[in-house]
Amino acid sequence: MPPLPMNRNAMNLIQDTTAFKGSSFNALVILALQTFCGLLAHPIQAQPISASTTQAKPSNIVASNNQPMPAIEVGANNVNAYLPLLKNKRVGIVANPTSTIGKTHLIDTLKALGVNITGVFTPEHGFRGDAENGAHINNDIDPKTGLKIISLYGKHVKPTAEDLKLMDVVVFDIQDVGTRFYTYLTTLHYVMQACADHNKALIVLDRPNPNGFYVDGPVLQLSLKSMVGVHPIPIVHGMTLGELAKMINGEGWLKDSLSPKRKACKLTVVACKNYTHNRIFPLPVPPSPNLPTQNAIYLYPTLCLLEGTIVSMGRGTDKPFECFGAPWLKQGTYTFVPKAIQGKSLNPPYLGDTCHGVLLTNFASEFIISYKHIYIEWLFMLYQECPDKSKFFNPFFDKLAGTPQLKQQIIQGLKPSEIRDSWQLGITQFMQVRKPYLLYPYDPNIGLN
Repeated sequence: MPPLPMNRNAMNLIQDTTAFKGSSFNALVILALQTFCGLLAHPIQAQPISASTTQAKPSNIVASNNQPMPAIEVGANNVNAYLPLLKNKRVGIVANPTSTIGKTHLIDTLKALGVNITGVFTPEHGFRGDAENGAHINNDIDPKTGLKIISLYGKHVKPTAEDLKLMDVVVFDIQDVGTRFYTYLTTLHYVMQACADHNKALIVLDRPNPNGFYVDGPVLQLSLKSMVGVHPIPIVHGMTLGELAKMINGEGWLKDSLSPKRKACKLTVVACKNYTHNRIFPLPVPPSPNLPTQNAIYLYPTLCLLEGTIVSMGRGTDKPFECFGAPWLKQGTYTFVPKAIQGKSLNPPYLGDTCHGVLLTNFASEFIISYKHIYIEWLFMLYQECPDKSKFFNPFFDKLAGTPQLKQQIIQGLKPSEIRDSWQLGITQFMQVRKPYLLYPYDPNIGLN
């Protein structure tokens, strides 16, 4: 079908109705406009993350001998590898709702096996995963087990000597989504620092990275170190938390609190089985309240940057991180009205206002996973469409980007390709540094399959 005529709108791109797979930039541009203008009559619907979806795509993957690939097993499943390390020890657990073995929570499994659990730490969103982003999490008692729950979010980000005094070893088991600004990685860093400071052993039960099939984005400048970034790594790092734990130790990113001396913690990583960075791993449990679907997880590396702008990415709706919009964006065919949702977003941007924008579910499932880049084209175009550009960015943007340069590049009108080119040296250097720490095969040419 020949291209439709040029149509001026917030995407400012050429329309077409071809279906796409692959990494062609032209295809990317065209599909983006289809998404924006609603030309795809039957968009693919997002599937909730649940046990029923975890086998949907991996079961179709076959090895070179045409035999089905063996199922991926998370580190927590390999109980025989770490149970002996917990025998006769006082054990602390860093956990949240993703810390499961099958459908059973890790803590319930270990208690049934006679492990002496003396305390539980929990990251952002809480132990039950029902706290909105940025919400203050209080210490608590788990009603099911009676265990003390210690929050590691807010002012108390690192376990103290008092927190650890009844623990000999700490077990960390949390599902990550693979971006520098997702705070579970920051929690891991501070747990490692505390274990190094107080001579405690740490066991990381590794889990696949659903965005582990590519690396992209600027490398963090340490002058912008914050809860949404503590390491000099790209936004999308392509590593599991187990691999990153090894890297944190190996690169000397833990510091002695009393001197500039580098430290390391006593680390054991229990690896996943049958995992490669190119294998699909639909998450059985949502990693946080506003990432309820696999499509949201694929879009998150791009759309989280919008949290540093005056654009909504769907908080306060049933499609968080699957759409974007704003009251001033008049061209979009998708509308939504953010509402207060308990446990997800009590005060989302544009609360009660009608936002115009784009539903991205089909774009995620049909293109983002094969594009293998952060889709900064949206950020660039939204800035161009904003009626008051002086208010487009907020102070949080530089922390999310990890550099002040990205904001300046967008303001200066650099093309997305030019912006992406400016990241390449940092990415190349990072890829070399990370090689010794990778636990799983990675092929940058394959993408996700």
